Amino acid sequence: MKPFRIRLTLIMMILIGISMTGAGLTMAKLFRDSHIAALEENMTREIHLLAGTFTFIDTDRPDAMSYYTEQAERISTLTDSRITFIAKDGRVIGDSEKNALEMDNHSNREEEVLAAKEGIGRAIRYSDTLDRKMLYVAGAVVSEQGFDGYIRMSMGLDAVTEGLSQAWIVMAGGLVLLFIAATFVSYKVASSMTSPLEQITRVARRITDLDYDARVTVQRKDEVGQLAFAINAMADSLQAQLKTIRDNEDLLQSVLDNMTGGIVMINAEEEIALLNRAAEKLLDVQNSEMAGRSYKELKHHYEINRLIEEGVLGREPVHDERSIYNPNERIVRLDGVPMMQDGSYRGMLFLLQEVTEIRRLEKMRSEFVANVSHELKTPVAAVKGFAETLLGGGVTDEKTARSFLQIIYDENERLNRLIGDILDLSKIESKRVQLECSPVHLIDFMNSVLETLSKVAEKKNISISVDVPEELFIEGDEDKLRQIFINLLSNAINYTHEGGFVKVTGKTGQKADGTETVLFTVTDTGIGIPRKDLPRIFERFYRVDKARSRSSGGTGLGLSIVKHLVDMHRGSITVESDLGLGSSFIIELPLLQEPD
Repeated sequence: MKPFRIRLTLIMMILIGISMTGAGLTMAKLFRDSHIAALEENMTREIHLLAGTFTFIDTDRPDAMSYYTEQAERISTLTDSRITFIAKDGRVIGDSEKNALEMDNHSNREEEVLAAKEGIGRAIRYSDTLDRKMLYVAGAVVSEQGFDGYIRMSMGLDAVTEGLSQAWIVMAGGLVLLFIAATFVSYKVASSMTSPLEQITRVARRITDLDYDARVTVQRKDEVGQLAFAINAMADSLQAQLKTIRDNEDLLQSVLDNMTGGIVMINAEEEIALLNRAAEKLLDVQNSEMAGRSYKELKHHYEINRLIEEGVLGREPVHDERSIYNPNERIVRLDGVPMMQDGSYRGMLFLLQEVTEIRRLEKMRSEFVANVSHELKTPVAAVKGFAETLLGGGVTDEKTARSFLQIIYDENERLNRLIGDILDLSKIESKRVQLECSPVHLIDFMNSVLETLSKVAEKKNISISVDVPEELFIEGDEDKLRQIFINLLSNAINYTHEGGFVKVTGKTGQKADGTETVLFTVTDTGIGIPRKDLPRIFERFYRVDKARSRSSGGTGLGLSIVKHLVDMHRGSITVESDLGLGSSFIIELPLLQEPD
């Protein structure tokens, strides 16, 4: 802005200089014209005075030329001017500067011509006789003594030129002083005009650089002040709009980042415009690396890439599922829709949702329904078959009839247990079962559980023992804990040969984060579990030995219920087993339950 201030100052100085020069020239002309006019008036008065007081003689007298020449020289000395007497016909009959006989006829001189018409004639011209510029004033004079002609007075303009030069010197000095003062004033005026503009420019640049806190501090009521007010108002508006935009961007980014589904946006140039956090995790890529690059560079997932390509090329909605491996198999559902704005195509928007767990649950549900149907069908068919036999009168032997009725009763009990386990599992999985925690004295609790199962164990000659510290308490739901240990101990007894043993131990422990726990171990000397079956042991209706399980009345839901109840207590359960040597179920439960 400083160069602009300098340019403005120079322009003002040039204008002032031109104005002052014009004024000086005008004043000089006025001075010269007024000075010459004053000389003309003085010379006119002197001519009139001579016409009234001079003693004229007849111009035809022989001594007229000498007389008028002498008088011209005398008057010239008195008036400090050149005096010329001219006859009516233009003959010079006397001159104070030159011999009249040597002078040409003056009838055509400008001043004589004007004097003949108006009485007084004036002219300014260069005099060859005196070799300088002269002012000539001629007056027509008619005397009774015989003079009929003109008295002409002339004076050099040297005095006028000298006075004008002096005036120019004085004027030039004044102009220089005035120019210096004008320069200072111009700079101050320019500074007062440009300083607020400089500040406004600086603020505008800061706003351009996204510094919306910048404000103009100019306090004026003129146009510059109005401009400053407008700049501040614009900055306020931009700041408010930017805050709204940033808030909306933060909100949108938060929504995108926290979406469980992946978002992939492909622009009209078939480049990746956006990948949210879920999409990055699902596709194992980074938005910062893929933004602006072709969607075809998603090479790691060929099936997904092919679906995206189908949508981008067709510009039509796409809905399908594909499996990807990253590193395990994952099922991804892809829904793509074209983005249209004002009728123009802006690209494709794809929603990626991992449905692996959903499909797994659907499969489990189907298997569960199939298993339930199968498990219900077997006892129902048995009950129906034996009941029809009895009703048909085909059994006459009372002993056989009682055995049929016993089978019907056993199958009915098995059916009741199955239905009960299914209902329990359904309640637990639907979160409709709440824990009612209280302190549980473990030694008394374990003795109560063992007493419940003692008769079953005695039938198989299986010894049951418990090793739990006398003083140990745990916080938990006693009914749910009883269900856990009854299921585990029942399985241990059922799958242990006669003469074997089952043992329950309990001791305190501590997790890596410092949480105090109680570690339970249910050990048996049963048939054991094959290694390949260990990962699936807690699945619903999964049986290692299906024939043995059915004969023992098991439903295949016990361990699944145990796993859910342990999870409800924020614990964990694992299993260790050697085929033919027995199994150990290890349960780790927190000593105290944290409130929800």
